[in-house]
Formats: sequence, structure tokens, C-alpha cells
Amino acid sequence: MMKRYWGKMWWWPILSLLAILLSPFASTPVQAGANDTLVVGMELAYPPFEMTDKAGTPTGVSVDLAHELGKALGRKVVIRNTAFDGLIPSLKTGKIDLIISSMTATTERAKSIDFSAPYLETGLCLLVKKTSPITSIKDLDQPGRVVAVKKGTTGHVYAEKHITRAKVLVLDKEAAAVLEVVQGKADAFIYDQMSTYQNWRKNQDTTRALLVPFQKESWAVGIRKGNDRLKEQVNGFLKDFRARGGFEKLGDTYLKEEKEAFKKLGYPFFL
Repeated sequence: MMKRYWGKMWWWPILSLLAILLSPFASTPVQAGANDTLVVGMELAYPPFEMTDKAGTPTGVSVDLAHELGKALGRKVVIRNTAFDGLIPSLKTGKIDLIISSMTATTERAKSIDFSAPYLETGLCLLVKKTSPITSIKDLDQPGRVVAVKKGTTGHVYAEKHITRAKVLVLDKEAAAVLEVVQGKADAFIYDQMSTYQNWRKNQDTTRALLVPFQKESWAVGIRKGNDRLKEQVNGFLKDFRARGGFEKLGDTYLKEEKEAFKKLGYPFFL
């Protein structure tokens, strides 16, 4: 009897599952391009700009900026954590609507995506071994020296183009590149001013920070080519947000100590 019962009723679980999936209340993944959402890609591994709190919730300068943009556009923001070198491919294939991830607007990147107006000025500089005689990027490019860079960053691009005599060590994570310098395995790490300052503060016994940038850069929001309407909206938001003191407030919230330190050192702080 039991065998005959299941022979007749085996399809009930399938019907039940289909009913759930077809229900109007069934949850579906958030899709980029939806009119009521704004899917923003960033790598949540770059504090204090892109990171997570103790509960794993996205937070930081870029996260707050994304949510303020969403409010201005009347769209719910969804943060999609994406490896930095996967951000542009994700944007081009429609997995995300925007990139807000401390990304430098470069000529090479602009061949495949569009950028908003700049929202932060920065530059490449060096974290070096404390006992190293290196005082500039020119000193670094010498036979026998090792230069650490993070894959996919402008520091990586710079090293590929300009470091011809020293060995370039390409690593996936910022922390790994810093560790190479701390342990004396690399002579220097090429990265942006803010991160270099922060990494030096954490490792003052073993490193020095050469904070004068040898290449000036600007960060901007990445936008898919052809999405001119969204680009116009983002630029309008950035202009208004700056006029309202929004960037100043973000700096005070997340980078107050750095602002004061840069002022004492005589370095301009742009946000």
C-alpha cells in the first residue's frame, strides 16, 4: 500500500515547490539596472573607505557616499562586495550599476567604462623599510630591489610601465604587500597617500612613509558606457553634495586624525 501511495503522490512535493517559486512573495536576487535599486560594486577591504563593521555590515566613506547618492536618486542602494580587479568586468556585464571603490580615473580604464567628475584628489607614494636609504621613486628602480604592488591598482600599472630594473612583486591583498615591507622582503610598496600613511602608523618601528606623491591621481565613480543619464545624475549629486559640506562631514567622521596629521605635515588633504 505504501509503495502504491507514493507512486501516485510523488509529484506533490514538486508542485509545492513550484507554488513557492511562482508566488509573488518569493524573494529574487537584486538585479542591476532595476529602476528602484542601485547596485554599487566595491571591494570591502580598504578601510576607512570600503570595509565592514563587526557585524559584517558594509561601512565607510564610500558606503555612506553610495547611500547618499541613492537618497538623491530615490533608489535603494545594494552594496555588492567584489574583488577590485573584478569591478570593471562586473560593471561592463551589468552585474552592478556603479563602481564606488576608491578607483582612480585613468585613461586606460576610460577606454572601457565612463567616469564621473572627480570626488577626491590623491597620489601614489611609497611605504619603505625604515632602514632603507630610499628617498624617492628613482632610488627604488635599481637592480636587486623588490617593489610590492597590489594587483589591478594604479601602483601596479605604474610599476609595469616604469619599474624596469627592480623586481615587481604583484600581490592580491594590500595587507600582504605591507607585510613584505615590514618583514624586509620588499624594499617598498607603491600605494596611495592615505593608505600609506595608515600603514606606516601601524608599523612605525619597521617602516617609513614617503608621502609626497610622485604621481597625482583622482578618484571617481565608474559608470557603464552609454549610461549618460546616470552619469549626469551622479555628477549633479557630487556637485550638490560637496556644496552642502557632505565630503567635509565624511572626512570628519572617518578621517579626522588623518586630516590633522596631513595638515601638520604640510600635505594637502582633498576630499
